[in-house]
Amino acid sequence: MAFDKMELRDIEVWDGNFAAAQALRQAQVDVVAAYPITPSTPIVEGYAKFKADGYVEGEFVMVESEHAAMSGCIGAAAAGGRVATATSSQGLALMVETLYQASGMRLPIVLNIVNRALAAPLNVNGDHSDMYLCRDSGWIQLNAFNAQEAYDLNFVAFKVSEDHDIRLPAIVNQDGFLTSHTAEGVKTLSDDDAYGFVGDYKPMNDMLDLDHPVTHGVQTEEDWHFEHKARQHNDLMVKVLPKIEEAFADFENLSGRKYNLVEKYDMDDADVVVVCMGSSVETAREVALEMREKGIKAGVLGLRVVRPFPFMEIAEALKDVKAIAALDRSSPNGAAGMLFNEIAGALINIDTKALLSGYVYGLGGRDLTKAHLTDLFTELQANVDAGKLTTKQQQFIGVRGPKLSFL
Repeated sequence: MAFDKMELRDIEVWDGNFAAAQALRQAQVDVVAAYPITPSTPIVEGYAKFKADGYVEGEFVMVESEHAAMSGCIGAAAAGGRVATATSSQGLALMVETLYQASGMRLPIVLNIVNRALAAPLNVNGDHSDMYLCRDSGWIQLNAFNAQEAYDLNFVAFKVSEDHDIRLPAIVNQDGFLTSHTAEGVKTLSDDDAYGFVGDYKPMNDMLDLDHPVTHGVQTEEDWHFEHKARQHNDLMVKVLPKIEEAFADFENLSGRKYNLVEKYDMDDADVVVVCMGSSVETAREVALEMREKGIKAGVLGLRVVRPFPFMEIAEALKDVKAIAALDRSSPNGAAGMLFNEIAGALINIDTKALLSGYVYGLGGRDLTKAHLTDLFTELQANVDAGKLTTKQQQFIGVRGPKLSFL
């Protein structure tokens, strides 16, 4: 079946959801199986509209749940197709069982997660609870700070995930509403350039290759389960990061837009640094520049890749810093925040005396304001001046009432 190409302006005004939907169109995804949920609905809705209008020749499969959506994607990927979908929050929670099936079967599916709080209480606004929920499911995870990056990182996700040396599914995260529903100028690729970057889909071990029969998801028990999981983990930690860097370099050559495993802003001489993800990175960058005008050497480290966790790159970026704040946009529920813990793991064996503190912020869509970040950088500088933490190691930002802290 033929399909029409779409003429795009060099810069289009898109929100993050529409940018992701356009990327799925330009990658010419074969199957999108979906069950819509706020705030990710416009991604799969957009793909369905593109199909109805003759811009894709793939299939849109409407199913009865998010669990069924990923199950449909797994079946289509195992059969040998390019496959994608999108979800958020409770939908991801229902889908989680199948995420482990997809990664364990080495199926290159791309999942857009529009990050949203998990109930209860019910909340449709953005935080990183769902991102954190699936962080150890064996999926590559990329992190967009804005709509442009939600567009670009989808192409990178397809390219890396479908590489025959990798064959692992990939997630592209973007902040619910703050990115997904905020319109901005997005620099586009032509349909031919976008598809040329991703490339033709090359099946591997597909179940429709009847001359080479295969089985997926077999039972292993104690005989081979450990070896299977160890190999999957080793490939994630050893093979994936170089492939992502290679894809980033290829994308820069195509578009002029440069991406890194960790994004460093004003880090060359920084004494105090905020480490964060999502749309918070851009706010933190603006405040860091204002703090420098006040004499505080502030910097920002944004995580572009969440899984595999770039331990070495983070350690190198932070080795000369004096005070670090790890910002977790998810409730730790009885522990330190994930980002705090993993930064601590990255720093533990290097020669640094950096003071590390953790902050939980922005739950359920609560704003992280410039005033919050001004206070935070000021607090980090106070830690540097005192040579020790001047407050609790773990605390909350922006909670109403008395200041809350723990640990």
